[in-house]
Amino acid sequence: MPEIVEMQTPYCSNLDKRKLCSFDLEVIEGPTKPLLHEASRFLLINKGKGKIRIQNTEYDLEPGSFVAILPWEISEVPEVSETLQYYILVYRFDMINEIIKSFYNSDNQPMDVIHMICENQVVHCDKEQMAEVQNIFSIIRNEVGVESTIEPIHPKALSNIYINNQLVNLIVLFIRIGEKDQLFSQREAQNLNIDRCGIFRYIYTHLNKKLNLKTLSKTFYLSESSISLYVKQVTGLSFSNLIDEMRVAKTINYLLYTDFTLEELAGILGYVDASHVSKVFAARIGMKANEYRKTYQKVSDICKVRESQKAYAIVAYIYRNSRDELTAKSVAKNFHISVIDLHQILMYEVEKNFEDFLNYIRVNQSCKLLLQSNKSIIDVAIEVGYNTEKTFTRNFLKFKMMTPGIFRNNVTYQQTGLSVDAEKILTERGRGQKPGLTIERG
Repeated sequence: MPEIVEMQTPYCSNLDKRKLCSFDLEVIEGPTKPLLHEASRFLLINKGKGKIRIQNTEYDLEPGSFVAILPWEISEVPEVSETLQYYILVYRFDMINEIIKSFYNSDNQPMDVIHMICENQVVHCDKEQMAEVQNIFSIIRNEVGVESTIEPIHPKALSNIYINNQLVNLIVLFIRIGEKDQLFSQREAQNLNIDRCGIFRYIYTHLNKKLNLKTLSKTFYLSESSISLYVKQVTGLSFSNLIDEMRVAKTINYLLYTDFTLEELAGILGYVDASHVSKVFAARIGMKANEYRKTYQKVSDICKVRESQKAYAIVAYIYRNSRDELTAKSVAKNFHISVIDLHQILMYEVEKNFEDFLNYIRVNQSCKLLLQSNKSIIDVAIEVGYNTEKTFTRNFLKFKMMTPGIFRNNVTYQQTGLSVDAEKILTERGRGQKPGLTIERG
């Protein structure tokens, strides 16, 4: 039975949820585990050699390799022969794709950007192309800063317009390089399988329709039970919960960058009505949709935080009050700072934004309750601060890579503390490793 695949955040930045794009530098020395990406990204390989697998198709990586990963695709690096160093741009594909179709497609020609990118998701730049791509990455870096340095960037005039233009340029460059790239001939034909079919991508691009397992079964020539089982094995979510997860990711984009009403969003994204939007969004995010829009559309710009004592006080406050109904806005207000400042402080101190830090605390507290008591999962969820079992399970999956029920049934607690295997399963997740305990999944 395959491991549940870790699901990446839908946000481009952990510091500022409004960002359309973030830039960072990454280095990997060995193979990585599979990741399911909610946000799209470009990678530009500067040094090293290895292989990357996207949607079960394997590509060679070397200096000059230009990689495109779309929303709801699975990627992993199965081989690193020389340490890989690369630039990474995480961006909101839906918004850029809409800009291309609405503003750049002046003659209204049919345009399927997703299909053109998927023709070949790793292309190789020659010397001239590499210089051109590097220049665009550099321009974006100067506009948005480097994510991992947690340095505040003061916005420049018309910055979003400038960044959008650069991202459009990158997409056009990627597609043009791919037209001439010889990597097509290196790809071996592979047997059709569920992963390669791109079921996640199909669902994501058809959320405005009334999707169900019967429709997908006819589209992909697979049984409904096969599709349902695959979704559960890969994400840990049921089919309906996966659709809710995807819709929430798209809803966030519209809340941040448009003035559509919830009723209008319901029609665009396939919800039943405005109340359905509110219900699903609140269950997943822990905040009402309109409140989320007010919080993140009106927060002030990132500024430097000089009071180090305040940072420790904030961390302690969240930890001691994690079982209460905390929100980023309420904590920020309590300490007389902006929500963006709060995220910045926490990223510096604990390497997590507010939501991730709060859920991390709650999930760790729940582990002891699950192992030392006979309380039901919903009772444990409520005791550590969650309003619903779904929200609890979703966050438990994120941090422990298994459901609370599987954790309770497969981990033991000794008088002196967690068993050796239990300690491994709780700590290795934090280091990005696969759990050391073999777990049978039904």
